[in-house]
Amino acid sequence: MPENTSTELRTAILFPGQGGFDGEALRLAHSRHPQVRQVFERLDAETTTLFSRRISDLVLGPEQVELRRLLAEDPWVSQVAIYGAGLAAYEVLTAQGVRPDVLTGHSLGEITALVAAGAFSVEDGVRIVAQRVAVIARQSGFEGRMVALSAGAAKVRRLLELLEDPQLAVATENHDEQTVVSGPGEVLDRLVAIAGELRIGAVEIDAAFPFHSPALAPAVPEFAAYVGKLDQLPLRRPVYSPILQRYYEPGDALSDLLAEHFVKPVRFASAVRHLQESGVTTFVEAGGRAALTKLVTRLTKGSDVRSLATLATDDDALLTLDATLRTLRLAGLADPGRAPVLAELLPESVSAELFEAYWSEHGDAVLQRIVDDLAAFRPQPATSAATAPVAAPATTVVTSSLADETSGSAAAGPDRAEVFAELRSLYAEALEYPEEVFEGGVQLEAELGVDSVKQVELLSRVSQRYGLPPRESGFRLSDYNTIDRLVDFVVTALAGRPTGVTV
Repeated sequence: MPENTSTELRTAILFPGQGGFDGEALRLAHSRHPQVRQVFERLDAETTTLFSRRISDLVLGPEQVELRRLLAEDPWVSQVAIYGAGLAAYEVLTAQGVRPDVLTGHSLGEITALVAAGAFSVEDGVRIVAQRVAVIARQSGFEGRMVALSAGAAKVRRLLELLEDPQLAVATENHDEQTVVSGPGEVLDRLVAIAGELRIGAVEIDAAFPFHSPALAPAVPEFAAYVGKLDQLPLRRPVYSPILQRYYEPGDALSDLLAEHFVKPVRFASAVRHLQESGVTTFVEAGGRAALTKLVTRLTKGSDVRSLATLATDDDALLTLDATLRTLRLAGLADPGRAPVLAELLPESVSAELFEAYWSEHGDAVLQRIVDDLAAFRPQPATSAATAPVAAPATTVVTSSLADETSGSAAAGPDRAEVFAELRSLYAEALEYPEEVFEGGVQLEAELGVDSVKQVELLSRVSQRYGLPPRESGFRLSDYNTIDRLVDFVVTALAGRPTGVTV
């Protein structure tokens, strides 16, 4: 388990992979929860850039859409839809005050889990999913499928040995009586025929490609190189990988590990049992169809573990997300009253992701400070206008020496060279760059790779360092993308700040 992670786990959120999409449930959630719209708006911006199409038009348009129809589209459509649905469900859960102890994903769902945990931006998540599809599609000469067999992994591996095809492999181990195999279509047909003779059930998986297959090895380096160019950020929540069979660690190169997913199996059953042994008693599936919910129910049968779905519909065509939120509230695992308070605290110039990171680290201390202050707070008794003492008129004249000193101080303002040196040092230390790279006109994002989220965080530190007043509503971060411009901003703000002298 990574550093600073509590060993007392209670709640895990699961993100589904192939098959994890329910169009009707997503539409119901979209009509009730603004977080769904907000997530898909961010996805739309990327899919428009990459493919000249809005994913929302494909999954939230006037006609109801299910997974099989998405699979008939370009391969990226179903994958981005599954990713978006999982992320949207997660945003709804956290907006309702759910604070999971651990996240985990099934195949494609591990990308969603890492984005939800803050390792990549939502937009970079779309790029990763799209590139995953693209590099696999470029593997010419190999077409395959995925088939679920009603047998344990050991028995299925013995069947694969009989066929002696190096491109045939166990892709996922879902539970003791379900194993998914990836491979070429012709060989899979023979495998299904043998399974039928042995009375082993076989069902084809709704998947765009034969994921987790040794045949995808040629795609690994290209995908790793692409992801390696994206900004990898620190995880804000623990993420457990059923593929790696461990938690992601701070020093992990996620580009390499995500690329290895192409050829490694998903050991979902082992992951669920590990989390259960670690104390997790509530599993919530953030995504469609409730496939993982059913798997967890089967894997933990006879225990006190509960498994809850979100973007699925029950026998009465009701959205399971509503019942899940009620269950979590009754169990004390969701606090919907907290969300409006956080929304009030969130400054307009700060992203929700940055605020969540800040709150995860400092929220308890902030709340405790409020509790302590309230305990010591003694409000002054109200005084009526009739009995209130008449205030003396404000002094309108000050001594000339004081007036001269004050106006001279405001006119002179702070020393620009000193501010430049301090900001240069602050940015170098925070970003672990040499100070000399921060020349006055160097572009923070275009040349140094400092993304907007990090820039907002650093600007907040600058504001605290100099006690700057709140930024105006029209403030644009892009206008202050060099150290020179930041220095000008600080110097101007300090020079124009009230002196505090009563006149």
